[in-house]
Order: sequence, then structure tokens, then C-alpha cells
Amino acid sequence: MDLMWTAALLLQVLYLPYAASGYTGSVNGKSNQSDVLVEDSLGAAAAAALEAPKSPVGVKGQDACSIPCDVTAKLLRDDKHSLCGQIQQSLLAYGRSTRKMIRDVMDEQQRALDFLTTQVTELITKMQTLSLEVQRSNTEMYSAKPVRSHGRDCSDIKDSLVSVVPKIPSGTYIAHPESTDSSFEVFCEMDYMGGGWTVIQRRTEGLMDFKRPWADYVSGFGHLPGEHWLGLNKVYQILNQKETRFQLHIALVSHDDETTYASYDDVHLGDDAQFYSLHLGRYAGSAGDAFRGYDQEQNQDTAPFSATDVDNDGCVPFCTLGNRTVESCSARHKHTGWWFNQCGLANLNGAAGDDTADKHILWDTWTQNGVPHRIKAVTMKIRRLTTNN
Repeated sequence: MDLMWTAALLLQVLYLPYAASGYTGSVNGKSNQSDVLVEDSLGAAAAAALEAPKSPVGVKGQDACSIPCDVTAKLLRDDKHSLCGQIQQSLLAYGRSTRKMIRDVMDEQQRALDFLTTQVTELITKMQTLSLEVQRSNTEMYSAKPVRSHGRDCSDIKDSLVSVVPKIPSGTYIAHPESTDSSFEVFCEMDYMGGGWTVIQRRTEGLMDFKRPWADYVSGFGHLPGEHWLGLNKVYQILNQKETRFQLHIALVSHDDETTYASYDDVHLGDDAQFYSLHLGRYAGSAGDAFRGYDQEQNQDTAPFSATDVDNDGCVPFCTLGNRTVESCSARHKHTGWWFNQCGLANLNGAAGDDTADKHILWDTWTQNGVPHRIKAVTMKIRRLTTNN
């Protein structure tokens, strides 16, 4: 279109001088028809060229080319890079803020966890301290240190202290029986019936397990101020001192808190070769003589001691009790040890609190309306008697 515009201008320039001079296109006064046609054609073309409207396409092409295409492409690329850079910067800033927020949350959770850990640690420490205090209190209450005042037994200790101590306390003392090379701790009851009692068995709460083998019954077990069995060998050493006699006292408490007792004015044991057989004197008390029972078959006096692994109960090969056959009295009584003779009516080492009549603590001559009491606590103790008794 620019070329046509240029041609039109050129024709106008060429045509205007002739028009101005009155030139009619004649030669020698004569009109030349072909010249006129040329003139008219050129004039019409120039006029058409001058009067022709500018094409919109030409305008667009002119506008588009007013900015070079490579410059436009560069600008677009720069805009794209700038936009991408802004997006990247926004993403980086968002990522940094997100990471900071996560770190802050994690730090807060860690602080909370540290605080809880500290609280738990302090609580555990307090619990351990409290447990140690309870253990120490129990130790002070139930495991009193032996008093450094020796005697052959608790009766002898009482006699040796009565002149220097106004009131002799009950507690753990050291006994050294006569004609022995051994000394051992015993619990002495100094308040009950005049004092001087050596406790050889005590059951109060049923927490101590009396299901024990022979060796434990010989050496003893438990805690002296609480539930315990002193031990057959120690009891033998005390009871078999020269020129001494000992009384056996048994105190019983039922589940309904009734109390009673059984007493024997003379007691001693055989040695280990005789399996520490029990020998009793005259009975007195309100509980009945369960050791001897109601007939000879129930008599446990002079019976050797039996345990679950040393059977001396006289059931050879078995005993018949009512409609039941028994091969071992210890097994029948929950594997506890006692002076069994075809089982009998007494077993103060039986399983405490058991509802089965032939398995709990037995003293079956103590009855109510013909039914033996259920026994929850018992204490067996011995005290020295004067030789003239």
C-alpha cells in the first residue's frame, strides 16, 4: 500500500504543471485523443490514490512494525522472567514463613514435653522418697535393732534387766542359750502376763507364706516383730537348756475377734535325729486341748515334725479321715509344716484365711455351737519356769 501511495503522489506531481499551464494535450493546435485518455487516466489514478481510504490492515501493519518484533519478544521474555522471579520470591518467602511456623510449633511442643518430663521426674522422685520413708518407718517399726543385752532366753533377759530398767520394752533381743556356741535374735514380749516370753511363732495378718520346705522350718523365716516362725533348731536350743523347764502359751483370735488361749506347763523338743518331736505337759486354758484331741488317733503329743518334703505324719501308706484318703497331712494342709499325727485337730501353721475347714489355721477344740472357730491370728510363746515347779 505504501508503494501505491508513492505512485499516486508522483502522478499528482507530474500532472499538476500541465494543468496549471492549460495544456490540453494537442499538437499543432490539434487535440490528441490518446493523450487525453492518458491524461484522464493518470488524473483519475492519482485522484483515486489520494482519495482512497487507508486500509485498516495497512494501519495494523504500520503499528505492528512500529516496534520491532525482536524487541517485543524480549519485552515479553523480560516480563515472564520478572513474573517468575516474583513467584519464586513469594514461594521462598512462604516456605521460610511455613518453616518458621513449624519450628515455633515444634519448639512449643518440646517445651511442653520438657515441662511434663520434669513434672513426671519430680513426681517419681517424690514417690521414691515417700517409698523410702515408708520402708524406713516399717523398718523402724517392725525390724527394731537388737538390744545389746544378752541372756539365755527372754526370761533370763528380763531377769537381768529388771534391776536396772524400770520398764523393760518388748522388742528384738539377742539370746544365747546355755551350752551352745550360737546366739540369735528373738522377739521378747515383756508386757504380756508378766513378760519374759520368747515368741516362737506369730501370725497376725496372713501375709507371710507358711507353705515352706523342711529346711525353712528348721532355720526359721519371717520378720521377728511381725509374722514369723523362729525355727525348730533355735527353739530346741532354748527348751533343752540344763535345769530349766518352759511353759508353752498359745493365744488365739477368731475372725469375729473373740480370744482364747491354751497353755501347757511343760514343753520340750527332741533333737534333729528325732525330727524335733513335741512333748507336752499338763493342759490349761479355754481353747481346749487340740494337741491331744478327743481320742488317741487325734493325739499329736510326742509327734515328730513334718513338712511337705519330710513326711513323718504316720499316714503309712495313707490315713482315712472320714470318707477321705490322705497320703500326706502336709499336702492336705496346703504344704505347711506341723507336728502331724494322722493329721489331728491342730495346725497353727495352716493357710490363713482359707475357708476350707481342713486347710486354714486349726485349733478344732475351740468351737461355737459345735463348729470350730475360724482363726485369723495366733501367737505361740514360751517362758522359763522355776525348777521347783
